[in-house]
Amino acid sequence: MKSKRMSGILLHPSSLPGPDGIGDIGPEAYDWINFLVQSGCELWQLLPLGPTGYGDSPYQCFSAFAGNPYLINSFLLVDEGLLSLDDLSDRPAFPEDAVDFGPVIQWKLKLLNRAFEKFKRKQPEELTKYFREFVIAEQDWLLDFALFMAIKELNGGMSWENWNDDLRKRDKKTLDLFKVEHQAHIETHMFRQFLFYRQWTALKEYANKQGIRIIGDIPIFISYDSSDAWSNPELFYFDDDLKPTVIAGVPPDYFSITGQLWGNPLYRWDIHKKSKYQWWIKRIKATLRLFDFIRLDHFRGFVNYWEVPAGNPTAEIGKWIPGPGADFFEVMQKELGVLPIIAEDLGEISEDVYLLRDQFGLPGMKICQFAFSGDPDDPFLPHNYPVNCVAYSGTHDNDTSLGWYQNAPEIEQDFCRRYLARSGDNISWDIIRSVWTSAARITIAPLQDFLGLGTESRMNFPGIASGNWSWRVLPNQIDSALAEKIHELNFLYSRKSLPGDE
Repeated sequence: MKSKRMSGILLHPSSLPGPDGIGDIGPEAYDWINFLVQSGCELWQLLPLGPTGYGDSPYQCFSAFAGNPYLINSFLLVDEGLLSLDDLSDRPAFPEDAVDFGPVIQWKLKLLNRAFEKFKRKQPEELTKYFREFVIAEQDWLLDFALFMAIKELNGGMSWENWNDDLRKRDKKTLDLFKVEHQAHIETHMFRQFLFYRQWTALKEYANKQGIRIIGDIPIFISYDSSDAWSNPELFYFDDDLKPTVIAGVPPDYFSITGQLWGNPLYRWDIHKKSKYQWWIKRIKATLRLFDFIRLDHFRGFVNYWEVPAGNPTAEIGKWIPGPGADFFEVMQKELGVLPIIAEDLGEISEDVYLLRDQFGLPGMKICQFAFSGDPDDPFLPHNYPVNCVAYSGTHDNDTSLGWYQNAPEIEQDFCRRYLARSGDNISWDIIRSVWTSAARITIAPLQDFLGLGTESRMNFPGIASGNWSWRVLPNQIDSALAEKIHELNFLYSRKSLPGDE
């Protein structure tokens, strides 16, 4: 049977329209699902959904298991009886086109605190029952996360490396006393997770019923300032004082002469292997409850990764260390069966990374923007794509297609125009069309490219710590005319489901 061709759109929920200063998982997200159906797309790709920390990055979260409470929708809380419309009457005036994270966080936390206070006061029978069931079902990560966040909150938000020793090193007597004295703070964070999972699960069920499947994202490394690192220090290279001895990064390349110093703690893969990767199994299973597929970020790190001594100012000095390799994926395959994973295999990649990817039949990634600095044999040119790959016009780390083209050297612009046989006047759609015509089984483009937007709408500038992740689409930009235009593209290149397709 011929492999089914599919397409999708990359858009993080925070980029959706909505009145609370940030897109969320409420009514506008349901409208977005309906738009995808109308457009003939079957896939919605988004970024990690975890609680964001430093720099508001979804790739630096306080937990690998928890959800982002700022994505909880306030109107759905009104429907649950946890807020009244009066509770929303003091909403600040937020910009429509960008997330101003500081004021948004203050507003969202005010609403969530009001909801929790009403929940405790009214104790609605059915909701209380569901909450208790959630706490029991998710206790493996939830209790540590809520405790971590409560301690963090009562320490002014400071990183756990700066807590007093008894809290930092998880002294049992100290933690037991904290749990008694600050039970309400701890329960607040558990309740926020309950609300997030309740709203997200309903949205995912709606999407799946409409034939939309969701692609999530797992960053290979976790944040040092996270409940995972604090509650599982034995899984990482920490010294006796629980400080990292080595950290993650990538060496110098044509993107950066000093490399990229990510700063994440590195795994003690020997310890993970002894436990048969139990922490990872739990992580991936938890993620697959949220999504249908997973993009595994920095896939090459499972083959080898760049280890930098902690304290180094750049990533120039380091060494390549072997990752867990095929052993890791063999264990995952035994646990999960067919691996619903997309391997992010971009950057400076050695042949052994491709061999591992292909050993388990994982689709890699192709980015059309990367294609025009070489020659016709460039693997990122659409005519060279294999069937088993996910092909993109660009990703959240790229400029938009229009922005890329406008800022590209003339020699690349010329090659792009010649390859596409177009003038460049509608470059975003020209690139999308070229990707859609390829043999790649799955094609995806950011919504910004479908809208023909420039650099001002870029989601992330890698290597720049602040000012990212804030772009939002305006309500009038997502309309039936755009859906029909995308639908035509999907029809022409056999990426739209036909009646009877499974």
